[in-house]
Amino acid sequence: MTGLTHRRVLKIAVPVVLSNATVPILGAVDTGVVGQMGQAAPIAAVGVGAIVLSAVYWIFGFLRMGTTGLAAQAIGAEDDGELAALLTRALLIAGAAGASLIMLQWVIFAGAFALSPAAPDVEAMARDYMAIRIWSSPAAIAVYGLTGWLIAQERTAAVLVVQVAMNGVNILLDLWFVLGLDWGVPGVAWATFIAEWSGAALGLWFCRAAFAVPAWRDWPRVFDRARLRRMAAVNGDILIRSVLLQATFVSFLLWGGEFGTVTLAANQVLLQFLYITAYALDGFAFAAEALVGRYFGAQQRHALRRAVVMTSLWGLGTTLALAIAFAALGPLIVDIMATDPEVRAMARLYLPWMVAAPLIGVAAWMLDGVFIGATRTADMRNMMVVSFLAYGAAVLALVPALDNHGLWAALMVSFAVRGLTLGWRYPALERAAGA
Repeated sequence: MTGLTHRRVLKIAVPVVLSNATVPILGAVDTGVVGQMGQAAPIAAVGVGAIVLSAVYWIFGFLRMGTTGLAAQAIGAEDDGELAALLTRALLIAGAAGASLIMLQWVIFAGAFALSPAAPDVEAMARDYMAIRIWSSPAAIAVYGLTGWLIAQERTAAVLVVQVAMNGVNILLDLWFVLGLDWGVPGVAWATFIAEWSGAALGLWFCRAAFAVPAWRDWPRVFDRARLRRMAAVNGDILIRSVLLQATFVSFLLWGGEFGTVTLAANQVLLQFLYITAYALDGFAFAAEALVGRYFGAQQRHALRRAVVMTSLWGLGTTLALAIAFAALGPLIVDIMATDPEVRAMARLYLPWMVAAPLIGVAAWMLDGVFIGATRTADMRNMMVVSFLAYGAAVLALVPALDNHGLWAALMVSFAVRGLTLGWRYPALERAAGA
């Protein structure tokens, strides 16, 4: 195997960071083009429709993480047949999931608007938007599996190309369909539909080597019961962990609403600092997934430990830089994201938590990548349960006395507990790598 160097870590990480940087641009363009229609309803419709579908697709995010860990281990074990079969399984799951969403679309749309009602004109346009986009759900979910498979092979430059191409096609078609052809909200939906299928096609092209291995259509192997059970267990654990993580952030926002609209808005602004941190650390967490998975599969304990140390050092360096940047530039970032003087003042009051958050959370973020690579997903699930319970207890203990400061402190407790408990389980992971 190629020697483990800092250059190799950066070669994996940097394209992921650049890929993440393109994500907010697409949302801004979608909003901007419909904003040219001169009405509020189309903007709201695209926003609502995109949020609903993103939430639904997010459920299948486990396919990215699970595929990365399993594929990286197959590479480490030099099992090319299993690597090809894994891609087939991921694509079959994506196809089945997408077909299910298409068949259940009316139930999904009705449920979404029952939970969050909208004005009749906004709901009508949002339904039109989602009714078009839902037909690209197999492609959107397939991109998760394709991305995970490519990351396992350390081919994150290909992931960057797929992401940039998808967003580029989407932006160009947005401008043509909405501003050029005056298709309105359906034009935005068709642009995304074409972009998602184009992204899946490009991802398949990057993964074409798998289809040169006969095992990709070795159906007894693809549907091997033991391997399917393992894949289901890994993906199920990741899903539970992700649901609890999402529940933490949703409940954080809901509890923040108890302190008034200004505090709620300030918390929403400050959460963007956490998203920036997550986007920056993703690159090194993904590098940990690929490298740890490879060395775990090869049963090379010392190389695995070196991969953990090297990726974690880069993660720690990144969080130190972010903490310094947030301390120095935080007020300016807040002013860019909010214009209301009260929201700005409130966000500044809680800004020190954003300086602390990257440093407190780095262990949890990086160890997630380590445990995904080793497919020690039961530990991830269990430690997420512990941190979620610790978060709830901290909210009950701290919020009555400290109000919104107590809420932020509780969120930091959840980060710290997850990092500490995963660290406690790490020695068992290393022992398994040498078994």
